[in-house]
Amino acid sequence: MSLPSADPSTAKPAGRVLGLDVGSKRIGVAVSDLLGITAQGLETLQRQNKRLDFEKLAKLIREYKIAQIVVGYPLRMSGEVGTQAQKAQKFAELLRAETGLPVHLVDERLTSWEANQLLDEAGLSRLERKGKVDKMAAVLILQAWMGKNSF
Repeated sequence: MSLPSADPSTAKPAGRVLGLDVGSKRIGVAVSDLLGITAQGLETLQRQNKRLDFEKLAKLIREYKIAQIVVGYPLRMSGEVGTQAQKAQKFAELLRAETGLPVHLVDERLTSWEANQLLDEAGLSRLERKGKVDKMAAVLILQAWMGKNSF
């Protein structure tokens, strides 16, 4: 008995996945392992301008051999698309055009709240959490996407 060949249009590209929590001041960054099972926070980038932000992301994409990217999609609690979600869509479109990689939007409602809860449970003060919340939110966004797209 032979197995059917994978449909290339739905096959998961080989390589790591980059997870991004994009805000107006910072971008939280996470990366998957090679098998797409676990997510690890990398860093929090301080936003400067689009050119420099994309240069930093391009460096990470090369360094980690990224195959696809996941961007948090901040829908309103009602599920409606608001201003922040529109900005995330635009960022994802630009990122797709700049990198040529598949870029996916993932519902990120409550990830920052959940990240704060996890860091609070870890005993980090509000001052110690600064910048870590964005990185942790990127991990949660990436984990949510991997959970829905595992094979």
